[in-house]
Amino acid sequence: MLKVRVLSFNSIDMKKLIVLLGLFGMSLAAWAQTLTSPNGKLVMDFHLAEGNVPVYSLTYKGKEVIKESRMGFLIRPSYEFDKNFRIIETKEDVSDTTWNPVWGQNCVVRDYHKELFVALQQENTGWQFNIRFRLFDDGLGFRYEFPVQKELRHFTLNEEVTEFCLSGNHKAFWIPADYDTNEFQITTSKLAEVPQLIDEARNEALACKSPSPNLAVQTPLMLKSDDGLYINIHEAALVNYPAMHLNLDAKTFRMSAHLTPDKNGVKGFIQTGSHTPWRTVVVSDDARDILASNLIANLNEPCKLEDTSWIKPVKYVGVWWEYFIGGGSTWAYTDTQDIVIGETDYSKLKANGHHGANTAHVKEYIDFADEHGFDAVLVEGWNEGWEDNYAYAKEYIYSFTKAYPDFDVAELQRYAAEKGVKIIMHHETTSSVVDYERQMHDAFRFMNRYGYDAVKTGYVGPIIPRSEHHDGQWMVNHYNRVAETAAKYKIMVNSHEAVRPTGLCRTYPNWIAQESARGTEFESFNGIRPDHQTILPFTRLMGGPMDYTPGIFEGDLSVYGNNKAKLGTTLVKQLALYVTMYSPLQMAADLYQNYEKHLDAFQFIKDVAVDWDNTYILEAEPGDYITIARKAKGKNEWFVGGITDENAREACIDFSFLPKGKKYQAIVYADGKKAHWKTNPKDYVISTRKVSSKTILKQRLAPSGGVAISIREI
Repeated sequence: MLKVRVLSFNSIDMKKLIVLLGLFGMSLAAWAQTLTSPNGKLVMDFHLAEGNVPVYSLTYKGKEVIKESRMGFLIRPSYEFDKNFRIIETKEDVSDTTWNPVWGQNCVVRDYHKELFVALQQENTGWQFNIRFRLFDDGLGFRYEFPVQKELRHFTLNEEVTEFCLSGNHKAFWIPADYDTNEFQITTSKLAEVPQLIDEARNEALACKSPSPNLAVQTPLMLKSDDGLYINIHEAALVNYPAMHLNLDAKTFRMSAHLTPDKNGVKGFIQTGSHTPWRTVVVSDDARDILASNLIANLNEPCKLEDTSWIKPVKYVGVWWEYFIGGGSTWAYTDTQDIVIGETDYSKLKANGHHGANTAHVKEYIDFADEHGFDAVLVEGWNEGWEDNYAYAKEYIYSFTKAYPDFDVAELQRYAAEKGVKIIMHHETTSSVVDYERQMHDAFRFMNRYGYDAVKTGYVGPIIPRSEHHDGQWMVNHYNRVAETAAKYKIMVNSHEAVRPTGLCRTYPNWIAQESARGTEFESFNGIRPDHQTILPFTRLMGGPMDYTPGIFEGDLSVYGNNKAKLGTTLVKQLALYVTMYSPLQMAADLYQNYEKHLDAFQFIKDVAVDWDNTYILEAEPGDYITIARKAKGKNEWFVGGITDENAREACIDFSFLPKGKKYQAIVYADGKKAHWKTNPKDYVISTRKVSSKTILKQRLAPSGGVAISIREI
């Protein structure tokens, strides 16, 4: 095959090239472009294969990452938009810039990539689409672009044909595809084992309702090859398009796009003049580089908000965990079921005596937040409608402007403001999305009136309208619309049960966090294994920060009543999660009474920052361990977090990230000698030592244990 490296061609150059190739008996099907990363380690090839099918491949240091893989679409009813193409234009470019996140793991991000643009036209239809490739030192991003054209104005997708053909039977860290939930325990297996394990993995999820009919897994998908490559497949800038899952041929290890449909089978509605999300492949032979990658953020559009001064990272407590532990608190004010939203007078109903979101109780949390320096208090269950909240049966579920009789909005606003504490609003929609959009502006105006500047949104259950899925195009547009609308009211958004993130928090930094994975609430169901937190940064967190809600000190839930669940970590590992599980929104999720019993350990949660100047990945192996150091934004303070799976290990903490020539005091929160997540999770020791940039600390971590360190200059 003849390969010609093309930098840029206009239409006249292109005609000359076609004539030249014709003289040698060559066709454009044999014409290939090669793109090399700035550091030369990654090489991407693109060409038209047999049948004039667009294909690409990717290597890292000469090792196959993605073998020759097809590109294109299938269009309804039965048009093949993936073959019979000719190349009508190519351009190559390079960009090296930096940008400053509003908040993030680093205060400066470099965007250094090379770009290849390819314009394709289908011979038989005259239809066109373009492919834009960007190759960074840490991976590849590409997307399809649909130019405005007379022959094709809009179309409907049957499927996207994009493939990721892998080079072997890689070790995979995966969750099964499901159109409505991503709250699965992560499974670790070889790719060839996925078919036999996928039903078992689905059964572990409490909310699994609508699995893909194929052997599909969700992204971000983390892989490790036998020859030592770490590969992460995901997407960036998911806008007006369905989320992508991956079908798997477990014999050939060919993975292909599987877009989330609506319940009528439609994968997406496309209008020319638009483009798809970026498909992303992050790769390295060092697992630390995967966690350090900014590729997905770099592929998103810059911040669209002119004023971001009101967006602040938040550390909070809240009326939340008590609903899960079996202690008797309820979201609902009354046990009465015959509620009609907008018509029922709750003041005439009998209170159940267990309603958590009552004025006196919320004041207790405000006092605790004030005493210990927390920014805010989350309150769930404050609003009318929790008694009959099954959204699939009812479209009108909650009021987002009317509080229960025992929740005094005005008094709590006054009391919190007096203490310098914010209250975080909660909008659980139970997926009655049409009703939420109907009330959204009123709800945000209500928040402005009473001083709320952050909201936790929730989407538990099947979606209304009933033909949509959580990960489909219609709902993707809804989540984005909520973030965009909230920004107009200067409100930060923390979305739960939403589609997994794809870096849009760069474009809308008020979208400060998401759940979109199995978080701490599953500890109350005995639903998190010790390796879970060592995998999430390689999977779910690749697209953006997670509201994981760590900080549980009382791990034996039987002390509250009938719940027999036990926490899957030591207490110190819960501390370390504030560093290893990045988020600008961090909750101290336990009951405040449990913190008062362990104020010495609680000091780390009080001290740890939520916004950073620099991040240093010290050790990492997916499924086994992670050790991360971070420098607090604008301060000479550093924090270290190290965690392990069910196996005890010795963490090697190299303090060379500290400025040279100075002395520092480190407070080390460590597992005790007898600590074990099953038998003795609250065994911990706290010590103080002097360190410098030359210090290397060998620290034992108990089974499912950790280490947390706070550092200040002496």
